Parts: sequence; structure tokens; C-alpha cells
Amino acid sequence: MAISSLALRRRLPLFFVLALSLGLSFALIGVRVLLTGKLQFVFLLWNLFLAALPFGLSAALSVAAKPPRPWLLLVVGAMWLLFFPNAPYIVTDLFHLESRPGVPYWYDLALILSCSWNGLMLAYASLLDMHALVQRRLGWWPGWTFATVALLLSSFGIYLGRFLRFNSWDVLANPLTLFYDILNRVVNPLSYPGTWGVTVVFGVFLLIGYATVRLLGRPPDE
Repeated sequence: MAISSLALRRRLPLFFVLALSLGLSFALIGVRVLLTGKLQFVFLLWNLFLAALPFGLSAALSVAAKPPRPWLLLVVGAMWLLFFPNAPYIVTDLFHLESRPGVPYWYDLALILSCSWNGLMLAYASLLDMHALVQRRLGWWPGWTFATVALLLSSFGIYLGRFLRFNSWDVLANPLTLFYDILNRVVNPLSYPGTWGVTVVFGVFLLIGYATVRLLGRPPDE
């Protein structure tokens, strides 16, 4: 896939700011390991890597010299949707926050918030790319429908990951159990109020956040 140098140059400031923000999270995790001698929050590095994957996919499509062909957009889009929930999922790592010896409580709060922020920003940056690609091809309403559905599905994915402990690769590694658990909740929604509570509440939260990010990015005269 050929890369547009102009599109790449326009995205460099975003890449730089995201790299700085991720660097802060890495530094906070590294300092914590040095202070305590424990690998308590090193798993967040893996979570951040997974959160960066959908952004990498969407950025590759966005800096392409030519619009991606429909089949390529579908294939990459499916991969993107599979890994997309990993980005906002990091917000739920706040569940791990508690007072621990060796590090001030505020330090762990800053560390987890930094990682959560990066997860959200990677998610929104990635969704902005995909939203623009869909809107450019299909129009305003399909673009927003895509963004809304993607955020609701990612919220459902957050539930599957946090509470049922599924991973993105379970689509291939453990498809039958994953399919059964999803189907069971779709067919019997009243038996799983927590599933749909998490999906709706996180979905609305993420959608409002996404709309806010889009509005903040608009020039004042629009």
C-alpha cells in the first residue's frame, strides 16, 4: 500500500502527542517497578499495545495514497472492529486501584488514569479515521451509524473482556464458548441485566465522549 507523504505529514503532530502521552505511562510503570521491585502494573503495557493496534490499522488506511478498495476496507475494518474494544477497555483497569505499600495511592491513581486516557484517545483517534472513511464513501448518516454501532459493540466487548475474561483472539482460539455466551445473552437478555447495563452505560459514555472530541476539534468559525 503506497503512502501519501502529505497525509503522513499532517498526522505527525498527532503521532508525536500520542507518543508523549504513551511515554508518560511507560515511565510511570517503569518507576513503579523500580520503587517496589514488583511487576504489579506491567500488564498495562500489554493492554496499551492492544489498544494501539486498531489505531495502527486505521492510520494505515488513512495515510494511503489512494482510497482503499472495498474488499481491503472490509477486511481491515473487520480486524479493526475485533481489536477496537481493547482501547476503551483500559478504562476498566481502574478496578485495580487500591492502596498498596511502597507507592503512594495518588501515584497509582495517576498511573492508571494515564493508561486509561491513552486507551480512550487511541480509541477516539482510531474511530475518527474509520468514521471519515465510511462517511466519505457512504455519507453522513451511515458514518454516524457506523460510529455509534462500533462504540456499542466495543462496550459489549468491554463486558466480555472484563467480566467473562474473553480476549479478542478467542474468536479463533475459543469460538464455540464465546459464541454460546454471546448467544445466551442475546436470546435471554432479562437473565443478564449486568451485560446490558454495562453495554448501554459504557456505550452512552463513549458516544458522548466521542461527540465531544469531534466538537473540540472543529475550528471556532464552523
